[in-house]
Amino acid sequence: MTDMLPVVVVHGGAGHIPKERSERSTEGVCSAARAGYIILQGGGSSMDAVVGAVTELENNPNFNAGCGSVLNVKGDVEMDAIVMDGKSLGSGAVSAVRNIANPIQLARLVMDKTSHVCLTAEGAGQFARSMGVPEVPQESLITEYSRMRWKKNLEPEANPVEFQMGKMGTVGAVAVDSEGNVACATSTGGILNKMEGRVGDTPCVGCGGYADNSSGAVSTTGHGEAIMKVILARLILFHMEQGQSVEAASDLGLAYMKSRVDGLGGVVTVDPQGHWAARFSSGQMAWAAAQKDTLHYGLYTGEHFTQSIDETDTKHNSHIPMF
Repeated sequence: MTDMLPVVVVHGGAGHIPKERSERSTEGVCSAARAGYIILQGGGSSMDAVVGAVTELENNPNFNAGCGSVLNVKGDVEMDAIVMDGKSLGSGAVSAVRNIANPIQLARLVMDKTSHVCLTAEGAGQFARSMGVPEVPQESLITEYSRMRWKKNLEPEANPVEFQMGKMGTVGAVAVDSEGNVACATSTGGILNKMEGRVGDTPCVGCGGYADNSSGAVSTTGHGEAIMKVILARLILFHMEQGQSVEAASDLGLAYMKSRVDGLGGVVTVDPQGHWAARFSSGQMAWAAAQKDTLHYGLYTGEHFTQSIDETDTKHNSHIPMF
């Protein structure tokens, strides 16, 4: 089965993606999958690959992570991130961090350099400074688009639930390296106009992500409160431990979340052999996967395009029906 390795799969968030932004979202996840795959091809670990891929997405203003993060009710950026290593079950996470360009890299430092799993808010900021991570001005993380949506949601007639269900664009990645080690990484700016200090599923082990070499790795996106209630990432791996395929396990987890707590979301999933899936119950989820020098990607349910990993134009491709 090792001929299926290595593989990296990324998502750019589940929800509704406005038409004018959908092409940029697709290009962004394809670019991130390529970046992760190049790391794997160069002998990098699955952890190197997922952090590399998610860093690309954090640096892309079209996603709700890093420099495209949505704003809380006060108009500030508060970001969450997690990494997990399937070989050791080592994990690192940060929550409610500000003034950090790449929270995913800080989460990895928590895993590598401390005995803790999660650092929050000012404590995470102090740790970042002690590690020499440069602080960036908050303005550099706020896009005009984020500020426009924040202002719209403050209007008296605004429907916050509708806006929050609009685009819940957490980003994430899972990977298997050539040695069969799995890893996951997830990063987010959270939900639009959230209360100050609100922390969602992303930095919670088993919710925003989980990785275990004995079963696989999952990165989730969607409505954080719903994901936390069903521990979605770990639930999917439980189904895989019962013998379900990556697709079936992903669908079972998402269906349970929908029926039990009326939550929508999406996941990218891999098993240690290199089987992978990108599944979602929301209207859209930008996703991409790189395996065997082929790039796979899609945005709508049932959509699956492929092209050579070396091509850069996502307009010329072949289409594989996906059900």
